[in-house]
Formats: sequence, structure tokens, C-alpha cells
Amino acid sequence: MDKQVKQAYEAAKALYAQHGIDTDAMLNKLADIKVSVHCWQGDDVKGFLNQEGELTGGISVTGQYPGAATTPSELRADLEQAFALIPGKHKVNLHAIYTDTDEQVELDQIEPKHYENWVKWAKEQGLGLDFNPTCFSHEKSSDGFTLSHPDPEIRKFWIDHCKASRRIGAYFGEQLGQTCVTNVWIPDGFKDNPVDRMSPRKRLKDSLDEVFAEPLNPKHNLDAVESKLFGLGSEAYVVGSHEFYMGYGLQNNTLICLDAGHFHPTEVISGKLSSLALFTSGILLHVSRPMRWDSDHVVIMDDELLEIARELVRHELLGTTHIGLDFFDASINRVAAWVVGTRNTIKALLRAMLEPVDALKQAEVAGDYTTRLALTEEFKSYPFGAVWDYYCAQQGVPVREQWIKEVKSYEQEVLQSR
Repeated sequence: MDKQVKQAYEAAKALYAQHGIDTDAMLNKLADIKVSVHCWQGDDVKGFLNQEGELTGGISVTGQYPGAATTPSELRADLEQAFALIPGKHKVNLHAIYTDTDEQVELDQIEPKHYENWVKWAKEQGLGLDFNPTCFSHEKSSDGFTLSHPDPEIRKFWIDHCKASRRIGAYFGEQLGQTCVTNVWIPDGFKDNPVDRMSPRKRLKDSLDEVFAEPLNPKHNLDAVESKLFGLGSEAYVVGSHEFYMGYGLQNNTLICLDAGHFHPTEVISGKLSSLALFTSGILLHVSRPMRWDSDHVVIMDDELLEIARELVRHELLGTTHIGLDFFDASINRVAAWVVGTRNTIKALLRAMLEPVDALKQAEVAGDYTTRLALTEEFKSYPFGAVWDYYCAQQGVPVREQWIKEVKSYEQEVLQSR
């Protein structure tokens, strides 16, 4: 380890210790946290079942940066490169369209065998896998409806797809010894004002009841449902609203997914965590960065990311919260996007761990808001960066911006030849 990194850490460690913060213990705690890194950043949400098909579901990817993965092997190689630059051991989040098979298979017929190469690779890399049914970019979702579709045959297709996805998630969990979170998101909604808001939601509720009817071992698979405010083509009404899924999740003990970009532009998910945590056994997060809408920009260390991290740390929610990422930017190097977003998420958690939470809570209870404000502000300039650098060195990944050289080298040697 670099001598300067070590010396800076020791100085920071002593400074934090004055406030009862054990940096060594915090780093051990940080190493246990797994972030679920989304595979779809690597190929612009194309997948491998219908790569030339149109991206639908109110989703948009912009940019033409060269080097997108076009095969499962390329995507796994890119992920390996990203993980070599990210401290800790984490998970990969797959959508159903990321099969690795020569077989032509429909979404309602997918099986664990179609993802066996992903499982083998995850075992070799010491990674977990999460899963998602893909209820978009398909001819049976072309009119904007899936699980709430008025046509029972189309609805059954998507029900069967989600059932199959849950079984695949359970297989991942069993094989890898890490619980798989299988998250259901659908794009269903109307572009203009509907007359009947109730019937689609009744159909969605019935469909979800059927999807989740088969009991699965919760050690292997946990189910989640994800809301959205609007999408392209569903500006007026979304069937799976936050209110709908919050009610469904609470009633059925299903994880509720909060995506940072799926609410009003000025609405944040950090403020929802303490409320939801009182009534649920767990929460799924999709950490993203909306810019005026659900734009899925790469996660940076902005105020909302820090607030999310603080809520998780201050209220001891890390043990029951599943942290996933969800962004896709085709205007920059895709491996770099993974690295920036994931490192920032972990860095924000560390920064939250290095705050004097007990002292701040005591000041608040005592009505000493002056101390609360002053101490909060002073800690913003404490040397958490020195602790982060030490953690990266300890985990065997590049310190500070040194990782950029490795990404540039990988781009020249691998990505530019695609």
C-alpha cells in the first residue's frame, strides 16, 4: 500500500476517533454491503433475445459511444473490467432478455438453462445475481399494456413470463448462495387521460396474485414490485403507480422498489425510507439520477445520493435494504459509467458511516439545533476521502482517479475493435 495513503488514513482515523467513530469497523461494515450492478448499462438495454428490436416501454437511451457489448461474453468481460475497479464483492442485475443460449426462446418459456453461463460465471467471480422479467420491447407489449392488458391471452403471456422469471431467480439464489431479488416493473399506461383508471389496476392486481401464487424459498428469491410516475407514451396515467404498489406490497409482504427517477421531478426517495421501513420487512432501491424526468443519468455524489445513504445508515436499514443501480448512458464509455456510479454509491455510504450520528441525534432530542447544524456542516469537510482511498487500496482497486487509465486502456485494446 502506498505510504502516503496509509499516513493520510492514520491521521483521518485519529480525527474521527475523537468523535467515537471507529473507521476500521466502518470499513469492515462497508465491505459486507453488496450493490446490484445493472447489466443493461453495458449494451444500451438491447439484450440478446431481439437485439435489433426497438426499445419500448417509455424508455430512451441516447448517445453513440463506441464499444457497446453485443454478446453475453463481451458483456461479462466488460463487467469484469468494471468490478476490477470497484471495491468489494457485489451482484449483477439481469433482465430476462439477457439470455445466453443458441436456442430461440420466447419470454414465457425461459428457463434456468438459458442463463446457465451467467450462473457459472457468477460462481467463478464470487458474485450474486438479481433478476427482472422484461415486460417491454416485445410485440405483445406494443400497445403499452402487459399484466393489465384487457386481452386475457396477452395478459396470460406476461403472467407466464413473470412466473418463469421468479423460478429463474430462485435458481440463481439456490446456486449462488445469495438471495436473488426478482423485481417486476411494467410500462402499462395511457398517453392521454383515461376514463377508467380502476379496471386496469384490478387486472394488474389479479395478475400479480397469480404471478406470486407459487411459494418459493425466501432464502433463494425475494419478490419486488416497482412503480413509476410516467413514461414516454404513458404521460397521463400509469397502472402501477406508487400508491398501487405500496398497497400491494404491504398487503402481500412483497418488497417495494423505490426508483429515484420514478417520481415527480422535485420528489425524492430519501424522505420515504423511514416511513416505509416501519411497515415492511425490506426495501429495494434503484439508485439513479433523474434530470427533469426519468433520464437515468449516471449516479454522481449529489445531495440526494448522500441523503439516501444517510437514511440507510442513521436508521440502520442497510441489513434490510437491497441496493441496486439503474442508469444507462450511451454517450460515454459504458464501463466507466458503471465504475463512476457504483464507486459513488459505495463512497456515499462510507461518508454517511463517518458521521457522528449518535451525537447529532442527542443534540436533536435535547433541542440543541445549533449544535446539530454546526456539527453537520463541519463534518462535510472531514477527511472521508482519505478513508475512502485506504479502503480502495485495501480492496486492491485503484485509488482516486487512477482507474481512468485502466478504462482508457481497455477501450483501446478491447472496445474499439468491436
